[in-house]
Amino acid sequence: MIQDKLSLTFGALADPTRRAILSRLSKGEATVADLAKPFMNDMSAPAITKHLKVLEKAGLISKGREAQWRQCKLEKESLKEVANWMDQYRQFWEESFDRLDLYLKSMTKKKGKKNGRKK
Repeated sequence: MIQDKLSLTFGALADPTRRAILSRLSKGEATVADLAKPFMNDMSAPAITKHLKVLEKAGLISKGREAQWRQCKLEKESLKEVANWMDQYRQFWEESFDRLDLYLKSMTKKKGKKNGRKK
């Protein structure tokens, strides 16, 4: 099954370990060994490698080679695509909450008038 890029990205973001790796990379490039260090008590090196491959396949990180080191870096454009996609829904929810707020205010005014109070 061929997955679209957005599905790959959301799939990669679904895991807390991968989100932690992205968080670390948001501070700058790091080697695979540096990225693996915080997780070595809880998971194996091959498991970390799998997480990095998922992130790379989704286009969220890229790996380079410098001598014997494998440097990883965050690919900000992929995250920007997700943010742009989500932005349309953020606008929808903000508008919905604004309408709900107006409705609740009108209901409060009506209730106040029924009880003989003026607002």
